[in-house]
Amino acid sequence: MQETTTPLTAGRAPLRFRPQRLLALLPALLMLTGCIANSGPEPSLTANSSLAATDSPGAPSTSAPLETTQSSNKAPVYWIGRSNGNVFLYREFRDVPEQENPVTRALRAMMSEKPLDPDFFTPWQDPEKLASSISGKNVITVDVSEDAFNSNLDADMATRAIQQLIFTATAAAASSGLIDSGQQIQVRILVDGHTDYLAFGHVQLGAPMSRAAGMVAPVWIIDPQEGTDMAGGSVKITGRSTLPGGKLRWQILRAEGNGTKTPYLTGETTAAAEAAQSGLFTLALSLSAGSYELRVSQVDAAGSGQDLNVDTRSFNVR
Repeated sequence: MQETTTPLTAGRAPLRFRPQRLLALLPALLMLTGCIANSGPEPSLTANSSLAATDSPGAPSTSAPLETTQSSNKAPVYWIGRSNGNVFLYREFRDVPEQENPVTRALRAMMSEKPLDPDFFTPWQDPEKLASSISGKNVITVDVSEDAFNSNLDADMATRAIQQLIFTATAAAASSGLIDSGQQIQVRILVDGHTDYLAFGHVQLGAPMSRAAGMVAPVWIIDPQEGTDMAGGSVKITGRSTLPGGKLRWQILRAEGNGTKTPYLTGETTAAAEAAQSGLFTLALSLSAGSYELRVSQVDAAGSGQDLNVDTRSFNVR
């Protein structure tokens, strides 16, 4: 049976997007919008035993909810980051050129730009060719040139890199209203138009793939983003934990003129347990002008006092 393929455009998905099982093969004709950039080499990246994210205390068992439609033109981009010896995915919203479709421009940012947060990184290379399309079965097809994979990764890091692409593509499609976010979304990756490529020498591509549970960061500061300038007075901080109803410990450090950071405020909060706000947390803090670092971590239920899965964010109050 023939499957329709729809080019990506900003706004809501066409009415012919219907919830269905995503089992169809790639249609014969894909309307792919290509773009050209430059590529370059990257040093070897390894997810060694100290960075493995599987079977580790405090590692999440569920994935973050799919992004919802937003009016902002910023692109959701996922990066790889380290926390407590584990490797997870973290998201930033980035300003991107609008000449490409939402999925392609988010992926291009992921492959060619650096994260705002210095704790994050990407193993992807800026590809010569990059294109994307969406089928009527909620399958996103990404076609990228082979030079995007020009990094030396071990099997664990290669798996995370592919999930980084899947999270970014699905986030961009959902936040721009191009897909039905209430249904499972899959991503098929082609390399130079072909299936069955072995990505980074470890991950077999070609079949539709979904977001993997446990890849997203257990604690995740959403706002402010790294380096943001905020107005003084009541500063709003938002984030997410993968443990709805779980306790979180937070701390504000103030940056001094000599480069040191001193404790300024500290406290605990609880991640929302309600289905509509699952895992979300919000802080409203009164901060005077200055430079600060925010630290948020899960509280160890075993009572060890250890800060689990710490996320940090630097920002300024003017």
